[in-house]
Amino acid sequence: MRRSHQLLAGVTLALLAPTGAFAQAPAQTEAVSNDEVVVTARKREERLQDVPIAVTAVTAETLERQQVNTVREIAAFTPGLNISSDAVGRAFLSIRGVGTTLIDTVQPGVGIFIDGIYQPNTSSLNNPVFDVERIEVLRGPQGTLFGNNTLGGAINVITRSPKDRMEGRVSATYAGPDNYQTYAASISGPIIEGSLRGRIGVGHHTHDGFSDNVLAGGDARPLETNSVTGALIFDGPDNAQITLNAYYNSVEGSQTAYSSPSGPTNYLQDTALNENSIAKFEYTGANLRGVFDVTGNTRMTTILAYDRKEGEAQGDGDFGPVDFIRVRDGRNKQETYTGEVRFDTKWSDTVSTLVGVFASQADVSNANTNNLVLASGPPPVLLALPRSISTSEQTSSAIFGTLFWNLTETLELAVGLRYDDQEVTRSGTAGTYTASEWQPRVTLSKRWTPNHMTYASIARGFRGGGANPPGAPNPFYEGDSVWTYELGNKFATADNSLMLNAAVYFNDYENYIGQNSLTPALIAVNLNTGDVESYGAELEAAWRPTDAFAIQGGLTYNHARITDDSAYAAVIGNRLPSDRVLFQPDWNAFITPSYTVAIPGGDLRFDTTVTYKGERAGSSLSPTVSPTLEGYTLVNANIAYDARHFSIALFGTNLTDEEYYDSYLDRSLLGALFGDASPITRNLGIMGDGRRVGVRISAKY
Repeated sequence: MRRSHQLLAGVTLALLAPTGAFAQAPAQTEAVSNDEVVVTARKREERLQDVPIAVTAVTAETLERQQVNTVREIAAFTPGLNISSDAVGRAFLSIRGVGTTLIDTVQPGVGIFIDGIYQPNTSSLNNPVFDVERIEVLRGPQGTLFGNNTLGGAINVITRSPKDRMEGRVSATYAGPDNYQTYAASISGPIIEGSLRGRIGVGHHTHDGFSDNVLAGGDARPLETNSVTGALIFDGPDNAQITLNAYYNSVEGSQTAYSSPSGPTNYLQDTALNENSIAKFEYTGANLRGVFDVTGNTRMTTILAYDRKEGEAQGDGDFGPVDFIRVRDGRNKQETYTGEVRFDTKWSDTVSTLVGVFASQADVSNANTNNLVLASGPPPVLLALPRSISTSEQTSSAIFGTLFWNLTETLELAVGLRYDDQEVTRSGTAGTYTASEWQPRVTLSKRWTPNHMTYASIARGFRGGGANPPGAPNPFYEGDSVWTYELGNKFATADNSLMLNAAVYFNDYENYIGQNSLTPALIAVNLNTGDVESYGAELEAAWRPTDAFAIQGGLTYNHARITDDSAYAAVIGNRLPSDRVLFQPDWNAFITPSYTVAIPGGDLRFDTTVTYKGERAGSSLSPTVSPTLEGYTLVNANIAYDARHFSIALFGTNLTDEEYYDSYLDRSLLGALFGDASPITRNLGIMGDGRRVGVRISAKY
């Protein structure tokens, strides 16, 4: 029994502490005016339709109309992107079935960036979307320019820059039935005319959620976020520019507050926990960016950044009504230092280069105390188990370069290469994980007309591995890598009334880091599963046949399957129950028609968005049975009156009140610890949000 106590303490730490383990999803292009959408997918400002990469740019207008409050919610409108979450301290994501990140102790396989600054874990995806100009989602390996841990792609959040004229924004949103409220305000303008401008913004969001704790009482899955952001831009002589960004975010919400369904089609919102499982996180950071002309043909960019995350959590450690274990004082802290220097040089009218160096260091500490319940309360009589403490340090350095060569006026060859060196050390583990990897990329693009381009690319991406707890049969797990072969086509009419972007791809994915698991000695470990192949096609389209009517949408078919799970079997002792990559649907789609009517003083706009996610495999430790999660369709709508300086809208999300699971783990997890007949053993599920209807008011000058 003592081994069970120790193991449950470890599993509880992984599931409930403000880091994370086991588990597993439903963004949008303002594409009707593609000539005005500028992205930085190649570390340069380029028109969206000119970039030979599959990119979706989610604009600020779309974020507001779709009631997007966290970064992870953009997945509903981005082909190939899957994001879901079972805790405020982590999110699970992949692009095209590659880079799957199911647990927060594993480095992300899709790079997450804020204003180009790398964020080393997935918890940033649950941070509030506030004062954001756009979010860019780049699909396929982006290691050449963005670095390791971008083998699936990259998500780059770009905040609003201060303007050289005074402007301000305020907004307020309320919706029911769960007391959904959002308030935001920002002001931007010149401080010293012609040389210094600034911006500051504040935001607050809260909602009760749709789940009640029927045992302990209260809201089981609430959320509250508070944000302050600021920026200063100094425009110096000789085209120099220095930017200082700073932010503070606080996030408080549920942490693995699972319900106990009888199966994946038994939809339960309410939980039965002995106390609500809640985590609190504070994020602070600042970065300094300088851009200078060093010669007549070379522009240098330098970046220094500091980011800090601190979290704490407590709650029910056995995820059910049996009062067996409680988590007390789960704590997490991470400090990250980043530096980068790059040089963009135009050698001639046909040849340019982008070269640079990069370095980062992340220091992480985790501490957790689990308590056995000797007698139920109130208050309960608790016996504290030994406190679990671990620290780790991750360092990374790189040198990179890309050659852009216009072979003709309409044919471009881009050849890039990056060398990354990484080390990970963890307390209590003998030795250090190291990796040194080359990440090449070759892209050939042909421009048929100013608005029609075809491209072909070959790229390699890599994600670093890491260390397991003491006693694990695999002290270290290796990084995974992918070779991606892609053919794409981007087309728009001369007047930009029609846009069609399409891509087909094949991913050869090796050493896939899948879900963590339990060894025969009942030790929770991260490990390499084996090899994966994924292939598919994706389409984005936007059409505005008249000034009044527009429609846009996206469709993805992605066939991702595990072709070799021998690496998993070598550590765990049995094969996987399915060749499906967890929580990856074969089909995703969205469509958004909108109609605008001119009325006195402004416009009346009607928007409807329908999103679809196909069936997925849920999580299981069984060697023979894999749960299947049903596909689902969500319908959102928005009716807004837009005047010059203000807007008022009535909106609804999930109008059909569709039921679906965002995360699901079958009973084999707890069954491995206590036996299938134990009263503690149960399935674990977290449903998505139900129907909301509300009103939004905003003003600007």
